[in-house]
Amino acid sequence: MIDAYLRRHLEGPLNRCAAALDRPAITADRITAAGLVLGLGSALAAGLQFWLLALALWIVSRIADGLDGPVARTRVRAGGKSSGAGGFFDITADFVVYGTTVVGVAVGASAQFGAPWWPFLLVLLAYYINGTAFLAFSSIAERTGRTIDDGRSFSFLGGLAEGAETIAVHSLWLLFPQWGWQIAVVWAGLVAVSSGQRIIAGYRALS
Repeated sequence: MIDAYLRRHLEGPLNRCAAALDRPAITADRITAAGLVLGLGSALAAGLQFWLLALALWIVSRIADGLDGPVARTRVRAGGKSSGAGGFFDITADFVVYGTTVVGVAVGASAQFGAPWWPFLLVLLAYYINGTAFLAFSSIAERTGRTIDDGRSFSFLGGLAEGAETIAVHSLWLLFPQWGWQIAVVWAGLVAVSSGQRIIAGYRALS
């Protein structure tokens, strides 16, 4: 919901960070890989109920996720080539991290607080539908020449629940794991609404 606003205001700082990281040994793919490893570490820490460690790893993981794109674009502006492989790796890593984090919180909250699993299963279902909608739209939009170019590798349809909201909710889980399943119920509903928005908007845009 606020991703476009944040991108406008964070573009400058992120580009400056990307310029500072512009070293031969630091590539966008390596930053993506670091974000993936940190995200998986966060999920593992949550499952073991090390909540503050999980939160720290989660936040650093998402910082890495925010930097890989600007680093890649910095290289392209300097004359490098963009094959699309980095964008594929990035979105795949995001889905892996989001899904495993949900499972990690579910395991940890269930073990420590007796939280039920069904709210977290609803979140995973909502993620599945939401991801299907925007990836299907991006693929068909590319083939039909109706892409949405905002500098990212995929054509993203806006919605109520986007990247910023996902980072915030996952952080809330790790800050307040005792309320994790209640947060999950609300979040699953918001992601479901966002999925509906994307399905309708995508169908209209392609009609």
